[in-house]
Amino acid sequence: MSTVAHENNHHDEHHHEESFVSKYIFSQDHKMIGKQFLMTAVFMGVVAMMLSIFFRIQLAWPGEESTFLNTFLGDNWAPGGIMKENMYLGLVTIHGTIMVFFLLTGGLSGTFSNLLIPLQLGARDMASGFLNMLSYWFFFISTLLMFASLFVYDGGLFGIQLGDAAAPLAEHTAWDGSGPAMSGWTIYPPLSGLPNAEQGSGLGMTLWLFSMGIFIASSLLGSLNYIVTVINLRTKGMKMTRMPLTIWAFFVTAILGVLSFPVLFSAVLLLIMDRMAGTSFYLSDIIVQGEMLANHGGSPLLYQHLFWFLGHPEVYIVLLPALGLSSEIIATNSRKPIFGYKAMIGSILAIGFLSFIVWGHHMFVTGMNPFLGSVFVFTTLLIAIPSAVKVFNYLTTLWKGSLVLTPAMMFAIGLVSTFITGGVTGIILADSALDIAIHDTYFVVAHFHIVMGLSAVFGMFGGVYHWFPKMFGRMMNTRLGYVHFWITIIGAYGVFFPMHFVGLAGAPRRYYDYTVYQEFDQGTYDMIMDLNVIVTFFAIFAAIGQILFLFNFFYSIFRGPKAPQNPWRSNTLEWTTPVEHVHGNWPGDLPIVHRWPYDYSKPGAEEDFIPQTIPLAEGEEEH
Repeated sequence: MSTVAHENNHHDEHHHEESFVSKYIFSQDHKMIGKQFLMTAVFMGVVAMMLSIFFRIQLAWPGEESTFLNTFLGDNWAPGGIMKENMYLGLVTIHGTIMVFFLLTGGLSGTFSNLLIPLQLGARDMASGFLNMLSYWFFFISTLLMFASLFVYDGGLFGIQLGDAAAPLAEHTAWDGSGPAMSGWTIYPPLSGLPNAEQGSGLGMTLWLFSMGIFIASSLLGSLNYIVTVINLRTKGMKMTRMPLTIWAFFVTAILGVLSFPVLFSAVLLLIMDRMAGTSFYLSDIIVQGEMLANHGGSPLLYQHLFWFLGHPEVYIVLLPALGLSSEIIATNSRKPIFGYKAMIGSILAIGFLSFIVWGHHMFVTGMNPFLGSVFVFTTLLIAIPSAVKVFNYLTTLWKGSLVLTPAMMFAIGLVSTFITGGVTGIILADSALDIAIHDTYFVVAHFHIVMGLSAVFGMFGGVYHWFPKMFGRMMNTRLGYVHFWITIIGAYGVFFPMHFVGLAGAPRRYYDYTVYQEFDQGTYDMIMDLNVIVTFFAIFAAIGQILFLFNFFYSIFRGPKAPQNPWRSNTLEWTTPVEHVHGNWPGDLPIVHRWPYDYSKPGAEEDFIPQTIPLAEGEEEH
C-alpha cells in the first residue's frame, strides 16, 4: 500500500496571499519552480543555438569575411568578420556544455519532474519545497557562470581587466588564458588542467569548472527530492504499478543522477586541485612553452574514466525523461492503452542499470586492452535490447490507434524516428573495430546529436505542447505548432544526417578549417566542403523554426485561449486539478486512485478514456 501524501486539513491552512518575491522568485511551489527551470533552459537553449550558427558559418565559408559574425561577435572574437581559431573552439565547447547540461538536463528533469511528479502522484508538493527552491537557484547561478565564461577575453571578464594583459585578444601571440573554455565540452586534461596550456585554459576554464560544480549540487538536490517524493508521497491507491511511465522515467533518472553526478563532481574537484593546488591527479611529464613542469605521476586517462562513468548515464538522464513524456503523449493521442506497460517499466530499469557498465566504449582509442574492449562492446550492444523494447512498444501502441495528431503527438512520433535512426548508428559505434576507424569524426557527432540531442529536444517540445495548458492555463497555437514541427524535423535531419558522410570521409570533429584536406584528396575535400555548406543552410532553416516556437510560446502565455480542465481527455491525475493554480494542487481532498493510467478505448466503457479516479465497475478487470 502506498503512503498518503499530506493530510488534507494540514494544507488547507496555508491558502494565504504571497508576495511577488515569494510567489515568483523564491517560490517553493513545484509548479512555479518547474516554470523557472523551463524559462532558464529556454534562454540557454537560444544561446546554444546562436553559437552553433556562428561556428557553422565558419565551417561552411572558412576564411571569408562575414559582417554577420563581426556584428555579433565583435573585433575580439571575429576581427574583420573572420572568426578567431581559438574562439571557434570556445563556441563549440560552450555550445556542447549548454545543450547537454543546461538545456536538456535542466529543461527536461528540472521542468517536468517538478511539474508532474506531485501532480501525477496525487501529492500536495515535493517532499521539501525549500530544497527544491535551492535546486533551482543553484541551477540559475551555474547558468550565469557558464554564460559569463563566454565573455572572458584580454585577461578579464566583460572587458574588465582582471590580470596584466592589456593588448586586444587579436594581437596576443602567446597563450594568456584568454577566452572561454576551449577544450571541448568533455574538458579533457592536460589542456584543462594547466591555466597556461592554451587560450581558454585560464579564467574561462575556471568559470566552467565552478559552474559545473554548482550545477551538480543543483542536480543532486533535485534528484533526492524526486526520489523521496515518489517513494513517500503517493496518494491513496497509487501503487507503483499504477504510476504513469512518465513518473517511472523521472524516478529512474533521479536515481541515475544521484549515483553518477558525484563521480563527475570528484573529477571536477580533482581538476580544480590540479589547477590551483599544485596536485598531479591528471598531469605527468608535461612540457609547456619549452619548460618541463614539475607534475608527474598523474594520468589524464583517470579523468576520462571518471567523466564517462557519468557521461553515459548522462545520455539516459537526458533521454529517459523525454521517453517518459512521449509514452504519455503517445498513449493519450493514440486513444489506446500503452502496449506492454510492465515491459516498458522493465526496459527503463534495465537501461538504468546497464548505463553504468558501458562507459568504456568512449575510450576504445586510448590504448584499452582488447579483451576489456570486447567486454564493453558486449555491454553496449546489450543496452540496445531494452531500447529496442521501448521502440517496439511505441510502434505497437501507434499501430491501428485512433491517432490525434496534436503538435505534441507529432514531436513524440518524431522522437521515435530519431531514436531509431540514431540507435542504428550507435550499434556501429559500439563495435570497437568499427569505432576505432571513425572515432572523433563527424560520424560520432551525427550519432549523438540524433539519438540524444534530437530525441531529447523532440521529447521536450512534445512535453511543452502537451502540458502547456497545465503550466500556464492557456493553449498554444496548433497551426504554428505544426509548422514548427515540420521545420524542425526537416532542418534537424538536414543538419545531422549528412554529417555521417562527412565523418566517413575522415573529417575529424572540432576542426576550425578543413581547407588542409585539399592537399590530400581534392574529391574528398570538395565533398566535405559542399556538405558543410548544406548543413549550415539547414541549421539556419531549423533556427528560424525555433523563432516561431518562441513567439508561439510567449504569446500564448499571455494571449492564448483559455484552456479547459482536461483538453486532451487524459486519464492521469494532473488533469483533475483546477486550471487556475492553487496551493496544494487540489482545493479539497486528495484524489484516490483506483486504476492504472492507460484505460483508453476500454471495451464496454461509455467514454474512450477513464480517469484514474473512477472506481472499477463490478466485474471490471483493471487492465
